[in-house]
Amino acid sequence: MKTKMEKPIKFGEDVEGYNIPVLNEREIRAAAGMLFLATFTSLMFILFKQNFVPIKYVITIFLTDFLIRVFINPRFSPTLILARLIVGNQTPEYVGAAQKKFAWVIGVVLAATMFFFFIVVNAYSPITGIICLICLIFLFFESVFGICLGCKFYPLFFKDKVQYCPGEVCDVKQRQDIQKTSVTQVLILLAFIAFIFLTVFLMNERFRERPHDLFGKDNIENPDPKK
Repeated sequence: MKTKMEKPIKFGEDVEGYNIPVLNEREIRAAAGMLFLATFTSLMFILFKQNFVPIKYVITIFLTDFLIRVFINPRFSPTLILARLIVGNQTPEYVGAAQKKFAWVIGVVLAATMFFFFIVVNAYSPITGIICLICLIFLFFESVFGICLGCKFYPLFFKDKVQYCPGEVCDVKQRQDIQKTSVTQVLILLAFIAFIFLTVFLMNERFRERPHDLFGKDNIENPDPKK
């Protein structure tokens, strides 16, 4: 199917067979993954290096990209363009544009708040930490699970029915057998979680030990263990 852009400033694209403007979910997920990686990496710089420079660049890019998506046209969003180049050979998965716009407006608000604190005021606080965590959660769920958390709030503010959700979750349907979770599977999951906690309790000290060079290179370069 071929998409057609009628106006430069527009949200969503007209695709044959769909009665409302839609977007390609595959591109959205790819772009969310890139933004998640950039945000997470910049957060690591803060936690381990006390370096706030990367996060300032990421926030600026994030805000600019989302402003283009919401107020101009998602077709001109740099991250979505890059995502289209990456997943261009995959069959499009169309989703309704309305709920995505609402979710991205939330993104604009969060990014603008971060921009104000980090760039304008040049300060950090628990507020910036919480917002950064919220952004990471939103991006993670979008890129990994294909779940748009911001879209979940759309029905609370708009009465019109949400259409064309990722994975057709908006449509009432019965799960197929391959989608159902048995009691045994749930018990296995709970046992695995218990295993993780038990491993942390029993092996924490062992895991904290610094690995040694298997071929003894560290000992040759630094024969004195006190140095």
